[in-house]
Amino acid sequence: MLWIDPYFPYEELSSTASENRFLRVFVDQPTELILTYTATVDVLHQELMMNQADFLSVKQLEGDVLTYLFPSRYCQSDKLSRLAQKLFGEIGSSYEKVVAITNWIYDNVEYISGSTDSQTSAFDTVTERSGVCRDFAHLGIALCRALTIPARYFTGYAYQLQPPDFHACFEAYIGGVWIIFDATKLAHLNGLVKIASAKDAADAAVASIFGSVKSNSAIVSCEALEPFIPFTYDPNHKMGVAY
Repeated sequence: MLWIDPYFPYEELSSTASENRFLRVFVDQPTELILTYTATVDVLHQELMMNQADFLSVKQLEGDVLTYLFPSRYCQSDKLSRLAQKLFGEIGSSYEKVVAITNWIYDNVEYISGSTDSQTSAFDTVTERSGVCRDFAHLGIALCRALTIPARYFTGYAYQLQPPDFHACFEAYIGGVWIIFDATKLAHLNGLVKIASAKDAADAAVASIFGSVKSNSAIVSCEALEPFIPFTYDPNHKMGVAY
């Protein structure tokens, strides 16, 4: 349910280029505005054995997947192709490549809250070796695309994330399925609730502000209504999670 205090007219929109939904609020006068949103959702995920997942060539990819191979504003895969090939090019399957990318980012990029801003790109992150979940996701996406593995940005809520906040991960298209990866390793993969997916954060922002607006606070909470068993990777890195 949505509460707008004080009330202003709004409308719901759907993107023609993705599955994302938007809420547009028309605020035509200076005010202190409070938006409150609550929902009860069923999270459906599938655990997949990835040892038989085949690499899909470009000619096998569907049109709506091809777009996730191209460089984007925050994911300059064209600038990272040499690095990606050097570090991961000789690894066998696509799934093993993405697992290696995820582990490499976790081991080589330091998670530091507030260390980056809205202009930070994947190229900046691999250079500075620090960032937040958004930056970890962008770097994972860029390295995947540099290896001809379609990848997209995932933003959502994360159960038991500390401190509670919105969280960013990335999905890689492997064997005809979008598989989720979290290079920060801060969230349970089966405890994620998707808000949106897109080429990068520019197309999947939690909120887009137009005009003179100042954010005073944001409170995020995610609770489970049933017993929760966290998903962990198979020791041999042969299992993935798809939403």
